[in-house]
Amino acid sequence: MSGELLVVEDIHKAFGDLKVLKGISLAVAKRERKVIIGPSGTGKSTLLRCINRLTRPDRGKVWLDGVEITDSKKQISKIRQQIGMVFQHFNLFVHLSALDNVRVGLTDVKRMEKKEAVQKAMEVLDRVGLTDKKNYYPAELSGGQQQRVGIARAMAMDPKLILFDEPTSALDPELIGEVLNVMEELAGEGTTMLVVTHEMGFARTICDEIIFMEGGEILEQGPPEQFFTRPKNERTKRFLHKITELYGHGGEG
Repeated sequence: MSGELLVVEDIHKAFGDLKVLKGISLAVAKRERKVIIGPSGTGKSTLLRCINRLTRPDRGKVWLDGVEITDSKKQISKIRQQIGMVFQHFNLFVHLSALDNVRVGLTDVKRMEKKEAVQKAMEVLDRVGLTDKKNYYPAELSGGQQQRVGIARAMAMDPKLILFDEPTSALDPELIGEVLNVMEELAGEGTTMLVVTHEMGFARTICDEIIFMEGGEILEQGPPEQFFTRPKNERTKRFLHKITELYGHGGEG
């Protein structure tokens, strides 16, 4: 698949007798934004973890920019420098300030000089609107602020791709907007993104393609307008109807 930044081919993953991923294949081009939706427990988060090798797939291959990264000989730390990850529960270092949470990867992984790393960290904190919170620790920040630090940490590494694993699902409703605004700005800048989310309004606004997963398989995928107005799969229709019942038109929470 020439021109694709990320190619996922036939990924399988089981935990004991539970088959979580049953042959997932997808591709994301440079500057493209794709959103994965589907019921809870359907393997969406496991797929992201297989892509950045936090979880090792049982079968299948992943390529990033033409290089197979599921090859066991590849250095995982170098792979993860190229793939940013924003987690559902923030995963910040509780003993480090916001600034140091962003800086630490630059000094420890990229071996950047501390002065240069601090400058870079400040730049990305400014982009997510948190320069005034640089010396605050995670416990002193709201959930939305913590997640914006998480996004800044991913951005600071200048990754080729950023994975978002339900980045708003742990937030109070009034804090969701501030995180989605940052993500929309990233999308507008051409950041390549693969996002797992239940925020249908956000998906409809920023993504190039929506992928619907259930039971460890992709049931349907297509551009937002087609997906929301003319879904082909009956299961997709039922899921969208349920989401609309819960959240109103477009599924926006």
